[in-house]
Amino acid sequence: MAKSLAKQLPLTLSRGRKTDVRAQFGALCWRVKNDQIQICLVTSRRRGRWIIPKGWPMPNQTPAKAAATEAYEEAGLRGEAVDICLGVYGYTKPGRLDDAPILTMVYPLQVTHVHSKWPEDKQRRRKWFSLKKAAKKLSEPELKQIVASFNPKKIMR
Repeated sequence: MAKSLAKQLPLTLSRGRKTDVRAQFGALCWRVKNDQIQICLVTSRRRGRWIIPKGWPMPNQTPAKAAATEAYEEAGLRGEAVDICLGVYGYTKPGRLDDAPILTMVYPLQVTHVHSKWPEDKQRRRKWFSLKKAAKKLSEPELKQIVASFNPKKIMR
């Protein structure tokens, strides 16, 4: 029997809507430095909030590979993507006309290379945080829990 990685919190969709939900894939980018797990967060383009790299599904890519592509484009990070969903969180994008809720599935990415230049380096900042500090920087309660409870030993094969 497989153990659960983290207890999934109930998801709240805006105004209780259960239709027109969109899916995204996010990368929980991590590394070990000085025997401590670190998480890389990036700023959002519009409001400068701390978020994880994430984006829409891509043709012919698994969710984990799509998340890894976003990690490179948004944060300049390359690494080993693992096809294990750590959890799901929901949010709505401000300013969207359709106001459809977005569910983001989070996949771990063990970072092996940090690029000094990347596609969105002029639009975003990136920064490494401890698990506890990264969780505090995030807005979405479900994502905070995914980050705070992250343990790479549970995903290593």
